[in-house]
Amino acid sequence: MFAIIETGGKQYKVQQGDVIYVEKLAVNEGENIVFDRVLAVSGNDGLVAGSPVIAGATVTGKVEKQGRSRKITVYKYKPKKNYSRKQGHRQPFTKIVIESIKA
Repeated sequence: MFAIIETGGKQYKVQQGDVIYVEKLAVNEGENIVFDRVLAVSGNDGLVAGSPVIAGATVTGKVEKQGRSRKITVYKYKPKKNYSRKQGHRQPFTKIVIESIKA
């Protein structure tokens, strides 16, 4: 059984026991979080798709970690114009372990 959820403007296909990294959420480590924007659920009955979401369907997960990903370097350069900019960025994330899917 799997579900497709939406959080942070992105869609994730999740199963029970999966570990996902999503955009940073305002939840402390060790707390549970409920995703109510479930777009589709696949089970024994087949695929059930919502329009746009399935009413009453939820996915529950536990926040394992809040952190920041590896640094990336953003470098802008224009040849022959003496223009260059170097900037670093670390994207914050929330690590979630999916515990249950309720359709």
